[in-house]
Amino acid sequence: MNYVSHPLIRPESIEERRYQLSIALRALDANTMVVLPTGLGKTAVALIVAASRLYSHPGKVLMLAPTKPLVEQHLRFFRQFMLSRDGSEPQESDFAMFTGDTPPEERTRAWEACRVCFATPQVIKNDCLAGRYSLADVVLLVVDECHRAVGNYAYVFLAGHYCATAGEPLLLAMTASPGGDQAKVQEVCNNLHIEAVETRVETDEDVHPYIHERDIQYVDVHLPEELQAALVVLRGLVESRLTRLAKLNFRVPKPDKLSMKALNGLNAQIQQRIRTRDPSAFIAASLHAECMKLRHAISLVETQGSEALKLYLARLGAEGASSAGSKASKRLVADPAYRHLVEAAAGWKEELHPKVAIVRELVRAQLAAHPDSRIIVFATYRDTVQTLVEALSASGIACERFVGQASRDAERGLSQKEQIASLARFREGEFRCLVATSVGEEGLDVPSTDMVIFYEAVPSEIRSIQRKGRTGRSGSGTIVVLVTKGTSDETFRYVSQTRERAMVTGIRNMSAAPASASAPSVPAAARQTDFLAFAPAGPAITVDDRETSSRVAGRLHELGASITLERLEFGDYAIGDRILVERKTVQDFMNTLVERDLFGQIRAMADAVPRPVLIIEGVDDLYAVRNIHPNAIRGTLAAITVDMGVALMRTRDADDTAEVLYVLAQREGSERGERKVHPKKSYRSVREEQEYALAAFPNIGMKSARLLLEHFGSLKAIIDAEPEELASVHGIGEKTARAIWDLARRPYR
Repeated sequence: MNYVSHPLIRPESIEERRYQLSIALRALDANTMVVLPTGLGKTAVALIVAASRLYSHPGKVLMLAPTKPLVEQHLRFFRQFMLSRDGSEPQESDFAMFTGDTPPEERTRAWEACRVCFATPQVIKNDCLAGRYSLADVVLLVVDECHRAVGNYAYVFLAGHYCATAGEPLLLAMTASPGGDQAKVQEVCNNLHIEAVETRVETDEDVHPYIHERDIQYVDVHLPEELQAALVVLRGLVESRLTRLAKLNFRVPKPDKLSMKALNGLNAQIQQRIRTRDPSAFIAASLHAECMKLRHAISLVETQGSEALKLYLARLGAEGASSAGSKASKRLVADPAYRHLVEAAAGWKEELHPKVAIVRELVRAQLAAHPDSRIIVFATYRDTVQTLVEALSASGIACERFVGQASRDAERGLSQKEQIASLARFREGEFRCLVATSVGEEGLDVPSTDMVIFYEAVPSEIRSIQRKGRTGRSGSGTIVVLVTKGTSDETFRYVSQTRERAMVTGIRNMSAAPASASAPSVPAAARQTDFLAFAPAGPAITVDDRETSSRVAGRLHELGASITLERLEFGDYAIGDRILVERKTVQDFMNTLVERDLFGQIRAMADAVPRPVLIIEGVDDLYAVRNIHPNAIRGTLAAITVDMGVALMRTRDADDTAEVLYVLAQREGSERGERKVHPKKSYRSVREEQEYALAAFPNIGMKSARLLLEHFGSLKAIIDAEPEELASVHGIGEKTARAIWDLARRPYR
C-alpha cells in the first residue's frame, strides 16, 4: 500500500488514493466544491489541502461543520494525522475547537495560538461580528456539509466575509449530497464564491476500487386493521374540513391527495383573501390549521405507529383543553368522530405497527450473525425513537437514543457534550445499536457501522444519501428501508430515488462547466483593500446574542458598525445608554399581541431607557395577518406610542432594519444637535423618578443609575460622595465619577 507523503502529514498514515490527490491539487488552485460519496474520504482531502496551504503559506486553517459532534470528529482526525511544520508532534495549542460552550475570552486566546481551528459556523460569525479576531491570516476555509449554505445560514455570511478580509483566501467546500435542485446548488456555489466543482461517483474508475458493497433492501409492511380503521376516521375528518373550505369558494385538493404542496397552495389562496379583509378567509385559515394537524396524524398512523399517534392525540387534547389553545385545536378535539378515535386509541395496549417488531428482529438477527456489528436505526420523530429504544432494550439489546438538544414536554434533548459521549461509546462498542433522528444523518463517522435501518422512507435526496452513507465506510454494509404499502412511504421511496439520480446528473454537468459565472475570483490585493472597509470604525451597536442568526446583524457588519454581542435583558439592540430597540416582524408582532404579553415586553423596555424604539419589519399589512378588529390593533399602537412613549418605526426587511439602526447609532454617536431631557411619561414611581433623574447626568444610563442608587441609597448620598467613592462602584469608571461630582458642584450660569 502506498501512503501520502507530505512534510506535515504523519508518515504511512493516510493511504494514497489517486482521486483524493487529484481533487486536492484542483482545490489548491481555486475555490472548489467537492462532491464525494460518503465514506470516500472528504476529510482526508481537506487534510491534504490544509497541510499544503500551511506548508506554503504563513497563516492558519479554519474548518467549519454544522454540529459539535462533527466538529469534534474533524478535530480528532487532524490530531491523529497532522504534524508540526518541522515534522515534530503538534502542540496541544496548535488545534482549537470553538463551539457555543467555549467562552469568548478563551476563544480569542486560542485563536491567536492555533494553526487549525475547528468550529461551528455561528460561533465564528458571532466573533467576527463582535471583532474578537480577524480572518485576515486564514489561508484556507473548509466548509463541511456545504449544502447548508443557503438563505441566512452562517456559512453564507462567513464565506463573503472571508473572501473580503483574508489576504490570500482559498475556500474548500465539501458535501456528499448537494441536492437535486440545480437552482439551489447554483445558489450554494454563488454564496460560497465557488469557482470549480470536483465530483466523483461510485462507478468512476479511480473511485471504484475503494467502494464497499452496500446491499439495499426494501421491506414491505402492511398496516393492521386497527390502524386502517384509524385512517378511515382521520380521512373522514379531513374530508369534512375540505368540504367546508370548498363551500367557502376555495379550490381544495382531493382528500387522498393531501400533500404539503397541496396544503401550501390552499394556504396561499387563504392568505390572498385575508389581505382583502374577506371574513371567510379567517374561518378558512382555522380550517386549514385543522387539516395540517390531521395530515400529521395520518402520517403518524401510516409511517410511525400507534404509540406515536397516541402521544400526538394526547398533546392535541391538552392544547384543545387549554385556555391558550387555538380555535382549530378546540374545534377538532370537540368533534365526535375525533373523540371516538381517542377512545379507541386508549384501548391499544401495545404498539400495533409491524415496523417496531421488524426493527427488533432485524437488529437481533444481525447481532446473532455478527456480534461485533454496529447498527444505526433512523426515525424521523423522537416519539418513535423512544418507542424503539424501549422495545430493543426490553429484548436485551443494548442501545441508546441520539437526538437533538431541544427539550419539550417531559422529553429531554441531548446536549452536544452528551451527543459526543454517546458516539464515543458507540464507536468503542459499549452498545451496539444507535437509534437516531435526523441529527445523526450528517457526516458522523462510525467506521464499523455495517447496518443502517430506515424506519421510514424520506423524500429528501440529501437526507436519504446522508443516511445511507453511515454504512459501507470501511467494509460491506446493509441498508434496510421499511415501506408501509399504500402510504406516503411508497411515494417518498420513489421520490428520493428519482431526486438522487437527478442530483448525480446535475453535478456531473456542473463539474464540466464553471461553477459560477457570477462569482469570479477576486485578486488578493482587492480583497485586502476591502478588508480596510470592514474595519470596525463605525457607530457602536450592542446586539443581543440571540439576534445574530438574523440578516440584520450581518448587514450591520457590512455597513461598518462596531458591534458588541451580549445578552440584553430588554430589547434586541442597544445604542449607547439611551436607546433600546425591539425588532419584530409583522407576523411576530401580531402573534405576540395575541399569544404572549406584548405590552409587558414593550413596557419593560420603555422603563429601562429614555429612548425606547419599536421596529416592525415587513411589508405585510398589520390588519390582515390575524383575525383581529383593526381598532384593536390601532389601540395597541396608540398605547405603545402615546402611553408608553415608544417610538414606532416600520421597515421593509432585515436590510432596511439594519440601515435604520445604523443611522440611529450614527446620530446618537455624533455631537450634532441638542440632547433633550427624558420624554414625559404619564406616571412614574418615586424609584423611577430617582433613576431617571440620575440617568440624565453625563455618561450615566439607566443601568449605571440603578447601580449607584442601590449602592448609596439616595440621590443626596450620590451628590455628596467623593469621586473615589463613586468610582468604587462596579461599572462606574473614574471619568464618569469625576463628571458626576463636577456637574453637581458647578455653578449655574
